[in-house]
Amino acid sequence: MGKSELWRRLRLRENLQGYRFLLPWIIGFTLFTAAPLAQTFQYSLSNVKVAVTGIELAAVGWQNYTRALFTDPTFVQLLIEYLIEMAISVPIILIFSLIIALFLNVPFWGRSIFRTIFFLPVVITSGPVIGELVAQGATSAPQVASSAAVTAFVAQLPALLREPVQYLLTSFILILWFSGVQILIYLAGLQKIDRFVYEAAAVDGASAWETFWKITLPALTTTTLINALYTVITLSHFSENKVIKYIAARIYDVEGGIGYASAMAFLYSLALIVLLVATFMVLRPRVKD
Repeated sequence: MGKSELWRRLRLRENLQGYRFLLPWIIGFTLFTAAPLAQTFQYSLSNVKVAVTGIELAAVGWQNYTRALFTDPTFVQLLIEYLIEMAISVPIILIFSLIIALFLNVPFWGRSIFRTIFFLPVVITSGPVIGELVAQGATSAPQVASSAAVTAFVAQLPALLREPVQYLLTSFILILWFSGVQILIYLAGLQKIDRFVYEAAAVDGASAWETFWKITLPALTTTTLINALYTVITLSHFSENKVIKYIAARIYDVEGGIGYASAMAFLYSLALIVLLVATFMVLRPRVKD
């Protein structure tokens, strides 16, 4: 047996081992993701009726999509507000997470306790818990949002920005609640930076501010990209997301129902994909020539 034949068999065996490890995921993805997606897309192109005999489909083409984009003003407005809220919320979460990670990366007594405190909301929070906290007003700061200065500032904003800014003010605590995972990711990135780089910068007389902008922040470029993508995905399927709540409410409408809600879900997913691609293009690491 020649070396090339032996090498080919070894590669084939490695590939088979890899596919064997992937097989459970492939089966799960096919049964629980791909198949429901295909069925939902079929519903989005149909008028769906739930009858005694089962689900009845009447093909309507792209009518549900046309209705969502050009006839239903609520969906388009909520989608625009969602994109603006993302543009406001994601930077705030990233900046807050980075500041806390820098603080927790400094050795001090009780550091582990503070790390646990900041990550605890991620562990105990679920959809129903968040819903109950929102209903009780525990995630908002009404005294800030209702102050005269803030009210006057919001009134001067363009109409399209008023609601997102108001949302930011009333949900500031909730936004910061989602920073636990990002803080840990930033901490991991900070601890990977070689200490000798900081020592060399200190010897050269670099200040803490210069060290942050020229060493720390550039070293966290990939980490920031990961955190940004994770934050967008997390906020996109948040149970209190207005777009998701609107789509869920439309499922039970007599006019359209499941078919129309499915079309809106696909449009929402498309907007999310565009947002993720835009985030990646803006924050991706640049390779210098």
